[in-house]
Formats: sequence, C-alpha cells, structure tokens
Amino acid sequence: MIYDEKSRTITTDRLVLRLFDPSDAETVAHLCHNHAIYKTTLHIPHPYSVDCALSWMENHLDNFNADRSYEFALTNKETGALYGAIGLSHDQRHRNGEMGYWVGEEFWGNGYATEAGKAVLNFAFDIKQYHRVYARHFVSNPSSGTVMKNLGMVWEGIMVDHVIKEGRYESVAFYGIINPVHLGKGHPDSS
Repeated sequence: MIYDEKSRTITTDRLVLRLFDPSDAETVAHLCHNHAIYKTTLHIPHPYSVDCALSWMENHLDNFNADRSYEFALTNKETGALYGAIGLSHDQRHRNGEMGYWVGEEFWGNGYATEAGKAVLNFAFDIKQYHRVYARHFVSNPSSGTVMKNLGMVWEGIMVDHVIKEGRYESVAFYGIINPVHLGKGHPDSS
C-alpha cells in the first residue's frame, strides 16, 4: 500500500483508492441502483439516482480535511474504472473508526473489497494512528463477513434484530481489529 498525502490516494497492486469526484455520480448511481446492493447495505437507498450520489459525495472533502471520515472511490489501477467505495469513520477521541464498503455487483468475487480493506486498515493504523477499526454486516450477507475475516478482523458478536430493512428485522454481526502495534499495551499512555 502506498499512500500519497498530496493527492489523497492509496495505491495497491490492482487498485487506486481516491476521493470521489462529481463526475463519478453517474457511475455510482448505476452501480447502486441495484436491489442486490440495496438489500446488503444499511444506508444505500433504492431507487438510487444521480442526485443521491451527488448528495452523498457533497461533504466527502470537508470530512476528509477535518479528519472526520475518509471515503474512497475503489478504482482499477490501470483503467480508472470505478468498482465501488470504501469508507472509514474517525472517532478521534477514542482513536477508532468503522469501515464500510460496497462493490458493484458485476465486480463481486474478484477480491476487490479485501484488497481495498487491507489498504484502508494500513491507512488507519500507519497513517492515522487508530487503535481499533470495526465493521459490521447483516447476518443475511455472509460474504461481507468473509471479507472481514480475510482482513484479520475478529468476530465480536451479533446484535439480534438490530435494524429494520425492507420491513423486517435484520441481525447484525460485528467484527473488529486492534492496531498490531498496540496489542497487549493496555492504556495508550502506558509503556
């Protein structure tokens, strides 16, 4: 993983993670206007329009600059094709954040979420000095849990019937990972 602070990009073997641009709105709308994406995510609406995409992107740069959250477009390193998104919240007080991601259905099964997730974990731990990163997924979407396990995240439990999606309750599985540098150190000020 290579992070370029000036361009705010992360480069991996196959991907470039970069800030979204309004010119991405049409592709985001195309990828997200998909019932399979909608039913596996908590906050993506359906139907999904270009206006939804523009509204979603509206505060990304301000949030990034203020270290509140980091939302990256997941793109092909060679062609620039947009595959999806990966984001990371930043709770500065507690030095942790939640990672979330989605990948367009036509790009599922290629390991892009795992590759991007590893890069974002490195960004969180090495660049932003997080202590912990966590993620969650609907129990009905075990593929997302597989990505979390592949990232080295540890299953922390299930919140039964935690949210309502499509008029029914969904249970949510939680995963987390501690910065390897911090393991076994306890309090942040301890030596």
